[in-house]
Amino acid sequence: MTRRDIVREGYDDIAATYAAERDGEGHERDLVARLADRLPAESRILDAGCGAGTPAMDVLATDHTVTGLDLSREQLRTARERVPGPRLCQGDLAALPFPEDTFDAVVSLHAVIHVPRAEHAAVFAEFERVLEPGGRLLAALGDDQWEGTNENWLGTDTEMAWSFHGRERNRELLTEAGFSITGVETVDDELGGVFAFFEARA
Repeated sequence: MTRRDIVREGYDDIAATYAAERDGEGHERDLVARLADRLPAESRILDAGCGAGTPAMDVLATDHTVTGLDLSREQLRTARERVPGPRLCQGDLAALPFPEDTFDAVVSLHAVIHVPRAEHAAVFAEFERVLEPGGRLLAALGDDQWEGTNENWLGTDTEMAWSFHGRERNRELLTEAGFSITGVETVDDELGGVFAFFEARA
């Protein structure tokens, strides 16, 4: 089984638990709201790795046109129930199914960290490709480098896999993909761990 299979099947299996645990009431929700406020009304936003719809899609959908993409069908089903309205589709962050210059902003929280880190450059290039020139990115990435699995994530007896670079390598890869970094903030995740939230412009 590939790392991608582990992530997809894992999120399918724990959809209800993840939705309950990821309530999206922490500081990351404030960061999403800040981004939403900076954008003109009805901006086109991609929630790349939308999960169960929080803490990004539910905030963004209030004033903007949101598309949610996720690897897991069960996460998408849950998101549709919790945040009716946005367009949802299944897809891979390293090969986004959208034309160039489709979105005004891309938000990706706790998603790139599941992609094998050898593919992170491709993911960032895809984010840049689908953004309009000057478009905004908000992404939760690794603060320290780590790769591994948890055989019993969230107490569900379900395996989950992570793979991510540290803050400085993420900065390098984003810059190489064509982004200008406008801010980085360390955020404690409600499900454990510490992540670097990057704000950037295409």
